[in-house]
Amino acid sequence: MAQNMLILFEHASGYALFRVKEFEEVGMLLPEVEAGVGDLSKFQSVVKLAAFSPFKSGTNALDNINSISEGVLHEDLRVFIETNVPKSSKKQKVVLGVADPKIGSSIVEELKVQCQHTGVIPEIIRGIRLHFPHLVKGLSEVSASKAQLGLGHSYSRAKVKFNVNRVDNMIIQSIALLDQLDKNINTFAMRIREWYSYHFPELVKIINDNHMYCAVAKVIKNRKEFTDDKIAELEEIVMDDAKVQAICDASRSSMGMDISVVDLVNIEMFASKVISLVEYRKSLSEYLKSKMASCAPNLATLIGEQVGARLIAHAGSLTNLAKYPASTVQILGAEKALFRALKTRGNTPKYGLIFHSTFIGRAGAKNKGRISRYLANKCSIASRIDCFSDIPTSVYGEFLRQQVEDRLKFYETGEAPKKNIDVMHDAMQEAAVVQANLMKKEKKKKKKEKKRKQEGGDVSMETDGNTTLNTTAEGEPPVKKKKKKRQSDENEANVTMETSQELETTQETESPSKKQKKKKKKKSKEAAE
Repeated sequence: MAQNMLILFEHASGYALFRVKEFEEVGMLLPEVEAGVGDLSKFQSVVKLAAFSPFKSGTNALDNINSISEGVLHEDLRVFIETNVPKSSKKQKVVLGVADPKIGSSIVEELKVQCQHTGVIPEIIRGIRLHFPHLVKGLSEVSASKAQLGLGHSYSRAKVKFNVNRVDNMIIQSIALLDQLDKNINTFAMRIREWYSYHFPELVKIINDNHMYCAVAKVIKNRKEFTDDKIAELEEIVMDDAKVQAICDASRSSMGMDISVVDLVNIEMFASKVISLVEYRKSLSEYLKSKMASCAPNLATLIGEQVGARLIAHAGSLTNLAKYPASTVQILGAEKALFRALKTRGNTPKYGLIFHSTFIGRAGAKNKGRISRYLANKCSIASRIDCFSDIPTSVYGEFLRQQVEDRLKFYETGEAPKKNIDVMHDAMQEAAVVQANLMKKEKKKKKKEKKRKQEGGDVSMETDGNTTLNTTAEGEPPVKKKKKKRQSDENEANVTMETSQELETTQETESPSKKQKKKKKKKSKEAAE
């Protein structure tokens, strides 16, 4: 039976179908094909263009490429294959070569066309990709590169916008900045301690906190000029009367050297910079808490915001952390120690970044490895719930945290904890209640927004059969409208008054003429008599 081989190639400009000449001989000569892929003249003797279907627009190209990347058969590709790929018969067998096995399986399921992606096919597709502008008539290298560049930008932009992991990239950047700020604040504070200690060396032993030391040095400045007026400011900073009294006594009997005004100005400026960095670090930690509460609430409630953020940053994303097994989560951050132990055949590490949680510190020396393994198991569960849940809630994290607490009690006292099935059943019930309440709140918010829009929109009012539109959002407030109505009523009253006055005047003008007529009639009657 003869075999007809066709190659499907997806390009940024459209779909192309190539026919392979003498496929059986080409399949036998795989090394020769690999060597001849770089030469266009040799490669043209192997492959010939059978059909080409360009994309209609950029949005159509993006739609097709998105479906191909997901392994879904697009309608344009279906029509292209049905019209150009012949059906296999008894005399001739048709095989379609594809680059991606996912799209190949979907073609086999829907169109019943045999597909192949192994053997010599990857090398032929590599040659087609290399010489594609020369194999298609009317397509230049410049236009092909422009199409690839435009489609690449739109594809990456769409993938960045469609972020399933919510905002875990913000968590990664913020925890990295937080760690960097900790290092910088410590080094800067040590520099201030060494710098100001030439003038006031006794202050280092009295105050240990870096932020407090910088604030105190900024208040005291020159110890010889220290007066009782600055004691109130020191009490607000130190919050300890004994330490304030110790600072006052030490300033009077200090062994430090004198300092110039220029040095004090530089120390004060540097201390203010360190204080601002400390304040910014506090705001950044609050920002990290809010982001963790929206992105990974269960992991944050279980192990803490900073440790959970470090796990996400070390894994790369929340989905990567959810894909890791519990054994990998347990030693995240201790890769060097693990490979060193495997190389030297020593003891492997028991914990990595998880060590910074409070549970391992509270456990005994014998139970640290056991509680770290148990905690890693619960962390993997919490990360998976956070990654794949539609509505983020911290209910599961609270139950998982209680499980770890119960396990610590079990190691210490031997009290048996609850079973995992029962705990998860209770967590699911409570989570369902919380989600129902959230849905009700969202519905109420939507109803309120609709009412506001209706009240703020156009309001139709009917007057004497004629409809007039009065805008309350852009026009005058309703109070002014009432005034307008009153004015209109007054105008109408004035009009009626004027008309009545006119009628009275007309009656007055008409009355003397009637009297004259009556007099004439009387005179005529008298004359007749």
